Amino acid sequence: MSNSSVIDGGESSSSVHDAQYFDDIIGEHVYKPDVPVQLIPFKGLIFKSLKLAIKMYSEYAEIGGFDVRLSTQSRFDNKIIKKKHVICNRGGKQKKKSCDTLGTSGVRRKRNSNSRAIGCQAKIIFESVYGTPYYKVFQFDELHNHPLGKRSDLKKARQMSYSEKEFIVRSSTSKIGPTMAHKLRASLRGGYEFVKPKVVIKNLRRDINRVIGYKDAQMIVNTMNDRRAHYPNYSFEFNCQDDVLDCIFWADEMEKAYYAEFGDVISFDATFRTNKYRMVFVPFTAIDHHKKSVTVGSGLLSNESIESYSWFLKAFLKTHGKEPTLVLTDQDAAIKQAVENVFRNSKHRLCMWHIMKKLKKRISDDLFTNTYFRKRFSKLVWDINMKPDVFEVKWGLLMKEFNLEDTRWFKDMFTIRDSWIPGYFSDIPMCGLMKTTSRSESMNSFFNTYSESGNLLLNFMMNYDTAIQKQRNTQRELDRASKKASYKMQTPREIELQASKVEIKAEIKAEEKEINCSCEHFKCMGVLCRHAFTIMMRCGVKEIPERYILKRWRKDVISRNYRFSYVQSDSGDCENVKVVNDSYYSFESCLDIVRDDKKRLALFSEKQQMLLKEFESDYIPPGLKSKTDGEVVCKLLGVTIPIPEEINIHVPEVQSNKGSGINKRIPSVGEVAYENSKKEHRMCSGCGKRVPHNLRTCPERVGAAKSAKDS
Repeated sequence: MSNSSVIDGGESSSSVHDAQYFDDIIGEHVYKPDVPVQLIPFKGLIFKSLKLAIKMYSEYAEIGGFDVRLSTQSRFDNKIIKKKHVICNRGGKQKKKSCDTLGTSGVRRKRNSNSRAIGCQAKIIFESVYGTPYYKVFQFDELHNHPLGKRSDLKKARQMSYSEKEFIVRSSTSKIGPTMAHKLRASLRGGYEFVKPKVVIKNLRRDINRVIGYKDAQMIVNTMNDRRAHYPNYSFEFNCQDDVLDCIFWADEMEKAYYAEFGDVISFDATFRTNKYRMVFVPFTAIDHHKKSVTVGSGLLSNESIESYSWFLKAFLKTHGKEPTLVLTDQDAAIKQAVENVFRNSKHRLCMWHIMKKLKKRISDDLFTNTYFRKRFSKLVWDINMKPDVFEVKWGLLMKEFNLEDTRWFKDMFTIRDSWIPGYFSDIPMCGLMKTTSRSESMNSFFNTYSESGNLLLNFMMNYDTAIQKQRNTQRELDRASKKASYKMQTPREIELQASKVEIKAEIKAEEKEINCSCEHFKCMGVLCRHAFTIMMRCGVKEIPERYILKRWRKDVISRNYRFSYVQSDSGDCENVKVVNDSYYSFESCLDIVRDDKKRLALFSEKQQMLLKEFESDYIPPGLKSKTDGEVVCKLLGVTIPIPEEINIHVPEVQSNKGSGINKRIPSVGEVAYENSKKEHRMCSGCGKRVPHNLRTCPERVGAAKSAKDS
């Protein structure tokens, strides 16, 4: 049913949208909102404040089926508003448009948008009651020159509530974009008719970018400084070049605790596409007592120069107070030089996987396909028990056997052999924990599942906090499982029972008879090898000596004060956030209880509606503006400090760093298939040929199996 009635004859038609047509019939058709008499304002009606007056007219317009907007106003000498006009959204006149096809091509064309203004005269004017904060209705015109619509078609119905905005922003912290968030919201609400249009959800990101914009760098620095001031033992460092943000580094209390216990061996590697400025994200990774990767500090760099990495490592050293024993990276020249400059007492190890990956490009195709050579070479470089002098002799023999003495790459790799061959690190404790940067690569992939390339720095930090929360939750689950676990003893030995209590990552196998402790497993990994256990059991040792139970592998290595602490995130008023979350939980719990009882469910719904009306009676909306303002944006992003007016730190230019990729066209399916067709196929172990099938799908094997079955 339409929310309008026609006066002075005529027929309402919601399908008429042509402005010129309305100009022609104005005076013949006028429309009066169909609103209950008690809600219709009248001249002289007094309100306690202007906000309450505007709220009343907005509610009247919503029921009547039209949108309103704030218009002109006049003020007293003391700047207090004297009169305020609130008009129909279709009031005013259309602006005249001009078009010149011969005009200058360099002039930017204006957006070709439809205008809703058709000169509607419906409005209300509020006038201040002199000497008081009250306002009264000075003039009220209720007739419109256009058909009135439904409440669901109004602009107000398309405005997102704070809860909806919060849902979209929180979804983005898990890399759920606007389109997917819109689908998810529709599924949760029971249909698309119960959610806002997709374009409204997409516009939220536009509004956030509009509010933050060039203030992003200043706001992230202010936010991190606020954390440093209020969070216990929180560290944050930043560096600017010519008032432009260049590098930042941060570590919280938990990351410092992890480094203090597990910081003997660390690795770090840069990852890209985490923010719109293409700043490089560099997390430091260590291995905890569950043999899981943990983050012990992170940062962002605007470029990958020696100076940037040197500053970055100095910030790391200032935060943690000590150098790691072993640092694992790839062969990046800037990182190598920075590590040598800052970590003077640490041993720098290069990733073996990155080095071995280059083997194919450095030798001929015939030699690379020679399985005998590859087997010999891999066995030579990956052997962790081979002593340096033995390695050098075998390397020379291998090079001579395959005529590689003059190959420059092999010469270079032999020159830096003490930076990547395992035998040269055998005297360093815990050297066996990491031989490649696969831990860092895995950690980079983990963080990339939460962040995206279009993020503002504030958005990126929200995504980082979400990822760290996931990491910490995994630690809590493993701690809980380790505490409650009961281990099945394989032997009746008391020494095995003691090992199960201290949670040493080793197995005692009674059937092992070999005695050979030259493997140096304890020095490389920090746990005793099976040979040592065999010797102790033969000698009647009932307990593991205390010095062989390293603290880093114990259950209680991390204090309970750290282990069960959650990531502290900026979410405004923490007490208020807690109450909101508790309210959500209580509501869902009540709904679960009464869901299957129609009578109690109806009673629950009735009380909810009563409570809603009670709160709405004295609620003053923020205004008629549809755009998301700065205060709401800060609240959504968890920023506890106001948006700065003075900008001293500017966002960096969009960078093009090493490894960040290049702008290339995405190849089609046909192009990919053609490129793959030129690659050499793998060898099938069934027929021994290089063909596009494997052992499971080999025609010869399948045919032989079928013949055997038939026979």
